[in-house]
Amino acid sequence: MSSRDNDVKIAVMGGGSWATALAKLLLRNCETITWYMRRDDRIADFIASGHNPAYLSATEFDVSRIRFTSDINEAVATSDSILLAMPSPYFKTHMAKITEPLSGKTVISAIKGIVPEDNLTVADYMVQKYGVDQAAMLVIGGPCHAEEVAMDRVSYLTIGCSDRERAEWFSHCVGSHTMRTITSPDVEGIEYAAVLKNVYAIASGIIHGMKWGDNFTAMTVSNAVREMASFINAVSPRQRNICDSVYLGDLLVTSYSKFSRNHNFGSMIGNGYSVKAAMMEMEQTAEGYYGTKCIHEINERFKVDMPILDAIYSIIYEACPARRAISRMSLKLT
Repeated sequence: MSSRDNDVKIAVMGGGSWATALAKLLLRNCETITWYMRRDDRIADFIASGHNPAYLSATEFDVSRIRFTSDINEAVATSDSILLAMPSPYFKTHMAKITEPLSGKTVISAIKGIVPEDNLTVADYMVQKYGVDQAAMLVIGGPCHAEEVAMDRVSYLTIGCSDRERAEWFSHCVGSHTMRTITSPDVEGIEYAAVLKNVYAIASGIIHGMKWGDNFTAMTVSNAVREMASFINAVSPRQRNICDSVYLGDLLVTSYSKFSRNHNFGSMIGNGYSVKAAMMEMEQTAEGYYGTKCIHEINERFKVDMPILDAIYSIIYEACPARRAISRMSLKLT
């Protein structure tokens, strides 16, 4: 967009780092946005200080261009498009509060997780449970960390939607000289890749914490690419190139970056923390913890050979010592 769009009525749902980064991108191209946050005290602090008090606090906002609300139904009712950017474990709790109809609205998911218990992707959940038109359901993929978006580093987002025109519209909403965008019709593949890369980042972090070295990390991540491809192609068969940035690129940045909360979570476990202690130490949600269980349960139906996923599941859900699980996994890498 060459100038701000006065006609876009979009609501950001969530108050974390990813929601904050995406709000920053939207306000480059949209005159105003609605922003739903659960806590009124956080909203009051945000308005008073001009920045999110809890996440990416160095990022300043013109709060006069933001309509804050703690009423999720107000956010839905006053917007044509809804951007979901809350952690997956809390997604259903937020959605359960919505009584306003969502059919007829564009819904964009920036959630990097499967809906717990239902074991559905967010897109499938929104289509099946809320009547969202499949062509009006978009998903956002990486490789992209919120922290680097906040620092205006050159980054890339992939916008997935079966309707290419809608994907290109949202690409214009968030694109800029530092944010490059790519469109893709592979909604399901993008969502599953976003979940799996968090699981593999935990594995990378555990290896780092155990000090098993770069060689073994590289071997694990290269096997993770193939494991990811096997699972996604089994669950959602279609033509795709696993080396595209939304799959491989997102896996790499999440496995290696200092900003990766899943890598850091795994590193603590590799350093000897219990899973519970590592979860308590984390200031943000490690999506891979929840994603591991969801993918493991989904794979009970598909029976894809997934030794890396199985190792992480045994560590965080079956209390298997990390060294034992990773040693067993290492024998299956090729």
